[in-house]
Amino acid sequence: MLPASILRSWHRGVAYSRTMTDECGGIVVEGVARSFGPVQAIRDIDFEAPPGEVTALIGPNGSGKTTLMLMMASLLAPDHGTVRVAGFDPVTQPAEVRSRVGWMPDTLGVWESLTAFEVLRTLGTLYGMSVADSARRADELLVAVKLTEFGRAPARVLSRGQQQRLSLARALIHDPQVLLLDEPASGLDPGSRVDLRSLLRSLAAAGKTVVVSSHVLSELDEIADRAVFVSRGQSVKSQTLHEAGSQARRYYVQAEPMQALADALRSHGVRYEMRADSRREEFQIQLGSTAEASWLLRTLVMADVVVTAFAPAGGALEETYMSLDTDRL
Repeated sequence: MLPASILRSWHRGVAYSRTMTDECGGIVVEGVARSFGPVQAIRDIDFEAPPGEVTALIGPNGSGKTTLMLMMASLLAPDHGTVRVAGFDPVTQPAEVRSRVGWMPDTLGVWESLTAFEVLRTLGTLYGMSVADSARRADELLVAVKLTEFGRAPARVLSRGQQQRLSLARALIHDPQVLLLDEPASGLDPGSRVDLRSLLRSLAAAGKTVVVSSHVLSELDEIADRAVFVSRGQSVKSQTLHEAGSQARRYYVQAEPMQALADALRSHGVRYEMRADSRREEFQIQLGSTAEASWLLRTLVMADVVVTAFAPAGGALEETYMSLDTDRL
């Protein structure tokens, strides 16, 4: 066990970090619980999202992600625990929170009789913007989410992906300090997903607090700075992308011929197994770090093994997700 002095110092550091996140416009959630009748949706979640970063919220269906985001958006009150968003309490100060939060739920209907432009302009006026300002902002966002050509068309003609882009524009209409995005890439084509990544990174670079819940972990590797993993209503792990990238990972290796690869791996004490879910003959190996992976690839090439494929089996966050205790997931 760590000495008491070190533990006290660590707790002070955590408390200081959360205070700075709170005061600088981020999100701090501590010991939150919420039940719906006999069903306990959230048991005990701690969550922190600093400003200027994209924080991923990761977990299986039913883990409490959407319930947590509803509480951060001031749309649901916790039974226990505290939530602070941009320095305000969503329960006692909902107006302050809503004026600073852009909320994009997983599914959000549109006013089908209005055009995309009218939808955004109406939302802007509801946030207290003048008609001229809301119209100007609506045009800016239609360009940002690449819906300019549909701006004056009825919202009912938009595809699922286009409605998703309009939903993102709605969340941004009042230039919020905090963004809460639940499955924002759902329904988007590959090009739109790339645009979304670029937009979210630019928003974080501008100092905004961005929280993204998604099941597409490979995309979160490209977007997020940190991640919080939840399961069965509890937070089970928090890590930065740097920490995720430096952990032990699975790799897939292919060579021609495979027997030469097998002999070389055995000679260096590297355990391997045949990849079972591939149409190609590949080996799966476990390596402790990217440095170890670099060393092994260099060693194989110097041993004249014709390596034709050498890559991580999945993204860094996916690796963390798969390594978590399955009984808790």
